[in-house]
Amino acid sequence: MPPVVFLAVIGAGCYAGYKLFSKLMIQAQTPPKSETERLRREAAARAARTRDLGALELDENTGVYRPKSGA
Repeated sequence: MPPVVFLAVIGAGCYAGYKLFSKLMIQAQTPPKSETERLRREAAARAARTRDLGALELDENTGVYRPKSGA
């Protein structure tokens, strides 16, 4: 009788380990919502940082392009 109880405990442990492993594998393959939201916010911030400067002219003193001054 003790070997049957021992085998039942081992079997239950293996089944629980399998369920935990499969749950962790599914979780590892799908990104968390917070990560998705963070990436979405970063993309929106990156889009907001880009702006149209219009025509540029070379500042000969510094060698840097700057927006044209005046009209």
